[in-house]
Amino acid sequence: MPEIASRNHIEAISRVMDKALKDANVTIKDIDAITPTYGPGLVGTLLVGVSYAKALAFANDIPLVGVNHIQGHIAANYITYPDLKPPFLCVMMSGGNTQIIYVRDYTEFDVLGKTRDDAIGEAFDKVARVVGLGYPGGPKVDKLAQEGEANISLPKTHFEDNSLDFSFSGIKTAVINLHHKSPNINPADLCASFQRTVTETLIENVEKAIDKTGIKVIALAGGVSSNSYIRKEFIKKEANGIKVYMPDLKLCTDNAAMIASAGYYNYIIGNRNYLNLNAIPNLKL
Repeated sequence: MPEIASRNHIEAISRVMDKALKDANVTIKDIDAITPTYGPGLVGTLLVGVSYAKALAFANDIPLVGVNHIQGHIAANYITYPDLKPPFLCVMMSGGNTQIIYVRDYTEFDVLGKTRDDAIGEAFDKVARVVGLGYPGGPKVDKLAQEGEANISLPKTHFEDNSLDFSFSGIKTAVINLHHKSPNINPADLCASFQRTVTETLIENVEKAIDKTGIKVIALAGGVSSNSYIRKEFIKKEANGIKVYMPDLKLCTDNAAMIASAGYYNYIIGNRNYLNLNAIPNLKL
């Protein structure tokens, strides 16, 4: 509920920042830059963070560097792997986004493919709700799938041969219909089959992207990259000469460290924002 989320952000943000500084054993004067997320996302909660960051930057005369949330997820990999350098391909998978991104440099990106309807994380959440697992769906589907067999055939959506786009609405609808028409179907098998099918779809498009770009370095990013089956299947691709990177589990879901990482790379090339920085809920990469 966006309004409640925004109010809770207002109540928590000061004490969270105070605790972060205390835990890091620094003061605000030790900070080189303040790097708020300004999009994409819910506009209310983005505005809380951006407004607070602008006030901090102004009051303490510290540079303000706005960060794209998607860039933050990509930059989580640099924390786990300090040796990782562009160019590489990134598979961005979260509740709001599914993209294959060509990372040309630390702050330069080309989106090669994206979802045309549901994001993969959204599909996980809807499948979880249908089979009665509740929210958040991703971890619960992952856990239940480990008890089942991927023995149910589910549809994959493919576009024209040169497209790297995704669609997950068809498989979501197929799972819903199966659950309604076959009430005795094993939920663990259904989750395992769904998980296998969407993972195959991801890998098929990534393989097309490798053929298109010639780049054999892949990084995963976003909350869904914490899925144990997806991680295992991508690691298998290393047998084919593809190098795979994936963030530590605690860095897959939304966190401040990944935003600071992205902010750092924008800061060192001189990117700056001013007090007219605003939240952009549909910000593109």
